[in-house]
Amino acid sequence: MKFRAGLAAIAILAIGASQPAVSQQSDDAAVWSVIEQQWEAAQRGDEKWLQSLVAADFVGWPRSSPAPRDKRSTRMWNEFRNKHRDGKAHELYPLSIVVHGDTAVAHYLYTNAAKNADGKLEISNGRYTDVLVRIDGEWKFLSWHGGDDTVSD
Repeated sequence: MKFRAGLAAIAILAIGASQPAVSQQSDDAAVWSVIEQQWEAAQRGDEKWLQSLVAADFVGWPRSSPAPRDKRSTRMWNEFRNKHRDGKAHELYPLSIVVHGDTAVAHYLYTNAAKNADGKLEISNGRYTDVLVRIDGEWKFLSWHGGDDTVSD
């Protein structure tokens, strides 16, 4: 009987110890899903993602910008870009995701293909670091920094 009680105690401890790892994997997957949703929406030219995936107090700094941009400025430049280019394809290469409570930091590389206003296909490679926060159970972008490895003038 003592043997069974000991096994039961070990099993309970083992299950309890594995919960943080499962939770971490779940959070990592949820964060990565939001990043992929944003890229998919941007490729389609769907500007609604800014409302649903970006926190109200967002401030990000793309490499192509001389200064950080808030949500309003990001919306304006996305609308401008969508009028002058047509997203064709992209691929994301996740490097790392760290989640601490309701804050996540994700590092990744990308390849992006888009047609410019002249119809010329442009392929770019770059990197991003995104900071997301969990608000009411949903991950939203709080900030990001990155962009093309070579920014054209």
